[in-house]
Amino acid sequence: MEGKGEIRAALRGKGRGNPPLRLGRTSPRFGPTTQTPLQDARKTKPSTSKPKRLRLVSSQPPADSKLRPELDSAMAAGEQQRTPQISSSSTNSSGRPVTPFWKEKYERDARRYWDIFYKRHEDKFFKDRHYLDKEWGKYFVAQDGGNLVVLEVGCGAGNTIFPLLSTYPDIFVHACDFSSRAVDLVKKHKDFRPDRVNAFACDITSEQLTEGVEPSSVDIVTMIFMLSAVAPDKMPLVLQNIRNILKHGGRVLFRDYAFGDLAQERLMSKGQQISENFYVRGDGTRAYYFSNEYLVDLFLKCGFALEEICVHNKKVENRSLDLVMNRNWIQATFTLNPAGSLSPNNQHDHHTCKGMEDELAVETSQKSDSEEIDLSVDFSYMFGISRYLDEAQILKIEAKGYDFKIKVLAKEYQHTCKLTGLMLWESAQFMCSLLAENPSIVAGRRVLEIGCGSAGICSMVAASFAQFVVATDGDEESLDLLRQNTSSNLEAEFLDRIWIRKLLWGNEDDMKAVKELSGNGAGFDCIIGTDVTYNPDAILPLFKTARELISDKGNGDSEAVLILCYIQRRVDEDSILSAAKSQGFRLVDKWINGVNKSNGIISSWFCGNDVCSAFRNVTFSILYFQV
Repeated sequence: MEGKGEIRAALRGKGRGNPPLRLGRTSPRFGPTTQTPLQDARKTKPSTSKPKRLRLVSSQPPADSKLRPELDSAMAAGEQQRTPQISSSSTNSSGRPVTPFWKEKYERDARRYWDIFYKRHEDKFFKDRHYLDKEWGKYFVAQDGGNLVVLEVGCGAGNTIFPLLSTYPDIFVHACDFSSRAVDLVKKHKDFRPDRVNAFACDITSEQLTEGVEPSSVDIVTMIFMLSAVAPDKMPLVLQNIRNILKHGGRVLFRDYAFGDLAQERLMSKGQQISENFYVRGDGTRAYYFSNEYLVDLFLKCGFALEEICVHNKKVENRSLDLVMNRNWIQATFTLNPAGSLSPNNQHDHHTCKGMEDELAVETSQKSDSEEIDLSVDFSYMFGISRYLDEAQILKIEAKGYDFKIKVLAKEYQHTCKLTGLMLWESAQFMCSLLAENPSIVAGRRVLEIGCGSAGICSMVAASFAQFVVATDGDEESLDLLRQNTSSNLEAEFLDRIWIRKLLWGNEDDMKAVKELSGNGAGFDCIIGTDVTYNPDAILPLFKTARELISDKGNGDSEAVLILCYIQRRVDEDSILSAAKSQGFRLVDKWINGVNKSNGIISSWFCGNDVCSAFRNVTFSILYFQV
């Protein structure tokens, strides 16, 4: 126990005691507000430091030993050098946390998300892992000249097992994966042979490996970027399952994501945290980022002994994007507590690589063929090459006199897609129904919709009655989809009345270009925004932009108005009203599901219709401003 305690102390993870970094945020509707760690990375030159290797002994050294102070000093320096500048706490995330509903859904549908992943990528996402021979080749040679039995857990499309079979012709491989599609890809591989590979689908958090593999028959288990996909509370179940098929003295060869990897930082800044160090990616698959302490404790508690552990840090340069990125992964070897495996004085032998930094320069988002970093979050996933629209669906939206068929992203992606404009939110549907029932709100006016996203249903209704409509958003991808939706739903007569433009809130060039569309720069008589008040950092830029674009004279006898419809999320009403007042807006009327009725402007919109009944389970707020 004394030895285990010191291992844990020496390998204490990086998540303790680090000051949280206030991550900068960028909204698709307005510009960057603070510098992000990613922006800092663009200015960073790749490190040229040499790898450092430290030796850890699991038991207390003699009292007169000189090793301990040197070791503590070296480890402290290594930790300071590599301590990641992010916090593992979800409270510091700049996005919305994953709710219990979605957390349960991602767990329940985990197999489906991996099936979709392999349906989309087949065997083209990961490169073959030829580095296993270099890193662990000594373990794949049987000492007695016999044949080794290997189990690959999370085999995917076979990127681990087929390089192993090619290098070591005498091994037999069991290969299992959560996804039946992945197993099918293994069986279709040109090098697949049933006499050398037993491939089968298995959820090892709930199904027993012994149904497909003989108990205590496996020499080596490989877990390559696999355990991170499992919910932390189920990881012990995985290791207990592996114990049942592993021989005493057998080894687990482990490689997976390490705490502080750039992908973790990106996921945290987008509000995709499920629990501590556990995140959901944009495609619904999940990833855990391991600290040394957590990983070692996990294996020790499940009856394994640590042989060696390394944390690798690689600075990856993408010249085409002018980025330098820190990619971290953890590599370890564990044994199943073999009898008599202790060295003299009951000491295990451990090695820890700290501060290992290598350099890699790539011109595109494709990983180099010779590169050994096979992390599953690639450049395109982290830096804006969206694949979400492959999952878009058609929604039927009905309002008085309208029957729209809108192509949008399902709400299922609200916690994983950084582009909220690709989804249709309830406030837009609510406001769309109100406009259809009350065309006088926009009749004959110069209308601007801000942050309209890809659906544009409010703008399309307004186009039937307004003088003209300018539909805006800050994201080009949302605008491209908006153009598709308007052209497929509007007749030519009304399509000519709607203009689609990019508008980043606070961007002078965008505001100038949009204002010119209002006619001699006169401004707009009616500005509408639905669900645009969810980001605290966006509130002031929103009202500054609205003030710049709203007309000072109005339209005839009518004063220009700004109408905001929203569901209260992270920004309270007082904050909204304070920002509005600072930009010269005055609140004329407000309505919260019929509770507040000041002068009756908004409440009159509900006379003679049943709009509220269709949304009875949602609490909407409508604010009506004039200058």
